[in-house]
Amino acid sequence: MVEKIADTRDRIIEPFLINAQFDGWSRKSLSAAAVETGYDESMGLRAFPGGMTDVADHFADWSDRRMLKELESLDLKSMKVRERIHTGVKVRLQLNAPYREAIRRLLSFMALPGNVPLALRLAWRTVSVIWYAAGDRSADWNHYSKRGLLASVYTSTILYWLADEADEEGDYPETWAFLERRIEDVLRTFSLPGRLKKAFGGLPKPFCSSHQPQT
Repeated sequence: MVEKIADTRDRIIEPFLINAQFDGWSRKSLSAAAVETGYDESMGLRAFPGGMTDVADHFADWSDRRMLKELESLDLKSMKVRERIHTGVKVRLQLNAPYREAIRRLLSFMALPGNVPLALRLAWRTVSVIWYAAGDRSADWNHYSKRGLLASVYTSTILYWLADEADEEGDYPETWAFLERRIEDVLRTFSLPGRLKKAFGGLPKPFCSSHQPQT
């Protein structure tokens, strides 16, 4: 039975990440990963014909799937929405902790002008997955505003995490505290329109008059 291309990519991606810590987000890392997985080195580009952008896309998808699997084992329904979001971002980073240096190299690759649209698309896809896992099914403007706000939280937390140092147990408590503060900031921002509407709703309407216009 012919192995599906997605399975081949899944087998190659982890050794690629290990190699990328030293050789960067490069074809050299990809060819080496293919050989280490038991293929010939040409399988790297056959599995990822788009090169490093294909690898970046698959890494994001692979990470999202692993995150979802972990979240499914947790009792998210018993958590408040903010706790679900915090848990989603935290779990994703925890699962990718062994590949921090590869992710650092990936951010340099994504910062290239031609790759910025891909970086934005992958970040949007990830935060959308987190929101769906948290139970969000909005289809109005909230759908986009929630994801836009979480994207800023998610990306800033990644940068903080990459600069953070693990504690003696290999965890990142300062990163999780930063994440909590960012979520709190977003919640204040997100609730602002409702608070303003409530505040201004009690004020007199300056353009209204008790007198009817004369005709």
